Amino acid sequence: MIIFVYDKTFEGLLTAVFDAYSRRTFPDLLVTEGEPFPLFYDEAIRIYTDDRKAERVWKGLEKKISKSSLSGLTVTWLSELPEVDLLLFRYIRKAIDAPATIEFNLGDPDILETAKIWKKVNNERLRVMQFFRFQKAADGTYFAAIAPIYNVLPLVLPYAQDRFADQQWLIYDLKREYGYYYDLNDTIEVRFEEKDSHLLTGLLSEDIMDKDEKLFQSMWKEYFKSIAIKERLNLRLHRQHMPARFLANKKLVFGNICRRRDNSIIAINQPITVFVNFIIEKLKFFQQETRVSPLENFCFI
Repeated sequence: MIIFVYDKTFEGLLTAVFDAYSRRTFPDLLVTEGEPFPLFYDEAIRIYTDDRKAERVWKGLEKKISKSSLSGLTVTWLSELPEVDLLLFRYIRKAIDAPATIEFNLGDPDILETAKIWKKVNNERLRVMQFFRFQKAADGTYFAAIAPIYNVLPLVLPYAQDRFADQQWLIYDLKREYGYYYDLNDTIEVRFEEKDSHLLTGLLSEDIMDKDEKLFQSMWKEYFKSIAIKERLNLRLHRQHMPARFLANKKLVFGNICRRRDNSIIAINQPITVFVNFIIEKLKFFQQETRVSPLENFCFI
């Protein structure tokens, strides 16, 4: 048994592919630094990540498979599933060795399994985009906490940058303990050595929450109570539309308003239009006293 030891990065995986072809030795197992080896093995080879080698492998793949399939490889990598690295190693090796493209050969178990994982991760990305909600902090920053099954935060980032380009925000992955902060100019990855309660629970405490945040949350709940018809409640259908693991986040159940850059409100659908009208009626006094639109700090995803 041949073992490759690498740093568990995608660039490290591509470097392992390069070194395997250079050595004419292909691994039976890929392990991370510090991970225990199996009891019996023939040789353990240390792979040092090299960006130039990784780039050469990637350029070679660009000639063999489509851009969509290349994207699928990186999406599959973000699944973080056990032995997904060895699965992708075999996929890449088959793609390099094959005289024609292999991406549609679903009769191959490795290609089929990669397609399945790709679909699962992409579905998780869509769920996070639909269900994550912002809370407004006292300093004006919008905070959202997520805990997805797969590491989809990098895939959600382009959506957040485009949709919420006019406000400062922090989206934080509670499971993986990292996030991205947008300051109206740049988006940077952030990690915290000392974690406050909101980085553990996903909920802002009242002492750092914007003074109107609780008001908006309570009005959202009142809106749902007002339009709900008890006789037509269908919890089974509700769970199909919203997985149970997202329900904890629905203590917030609302975020920021959808506005174009010219500050005009985007009417998304009838229920949201009804809610906007409901909020306007409830906040007339607020609008008169502050002379600020009560809708300025909302956003529906």
